[in-house]
Amino acid sequence: MPEIHPQPTLKAVTLTHVRYQKGDQLGHFLAWVSLIPVFISLGGFVSHFIFRRELQVMFFAFGLLISQFVNEVIKTSVQQARPETCALLEICDSHGWPSSHSQYMFFFALYLTLLTYKRIGILGRNQMSVVLLLVWPSAILTMYSRVYLGYHTVAQVLAGAALGTFLGGLWFWVVNSGLRSFFPVIEESAFGRFFYVKDTSHIPNVLKFEYENARAARKHVSYKRAD
Repeated sequence: MPEIHPQPTLKAVTLTHVRYQKGDQLGHFLAWVSLIPVFISLGGFVSHFIFRRELQVMFFAFGLLISQFVNEVIKTSVQQARPETCALLEICDSHGWPSSHSQYMFFFALYLTLLTYKRIGILGRNQMSVVLLLVWPSAILTMYSRVYLGYHTVAQVLAGAALGTFLGGLWFWVVNSGLRSFFPVIEESAFGRFFYVKDTSHIPNVLKFEYENARAARKHVSYKRAD
């Protein structure tokens, strides 16, 4: 008689594995909304580091990583179960309190709001309008999507939102009241010079500064070619 080996238990990577009921158009939309933190991390912060390398934004991203680490520590300690729908979603082996998606989005929304408000008149009021009309509704929709899709209870997403808001405000204060004084040191360090890391917080109007310097550089190249 052949020896029967037990089948291994398989576990999916749930970073982008979001399920919704077939035919549910709202669920389909909210499944994409639920992936906004992934888009921000990969499309936003990674591309920013590649092309911009601003210290303020780098510390912003680092704060989000700290926030997610805190979330995992709390989840592991509290070990609160997800709602009963976790069986259909095959995620009952993970914990639900607090919601990491809600925590991420509300941290992101508050930090970006405070950063924009701090630089209002520098980057312009239009950016604040984008934050208020796009970022905060996205945070609320993400929180709602986690309940609608069955990944969390209302209490779990509210806890995540509250914790994310608190950590976002706290980290903004830590960065801009203490760590920012080290920005010039980092900028002039071997690491900063090698990776072209910069801090433009001392420049009154970054967009105007970059625009005028780009034009001046182009004119300088044109003059050299003419000579």
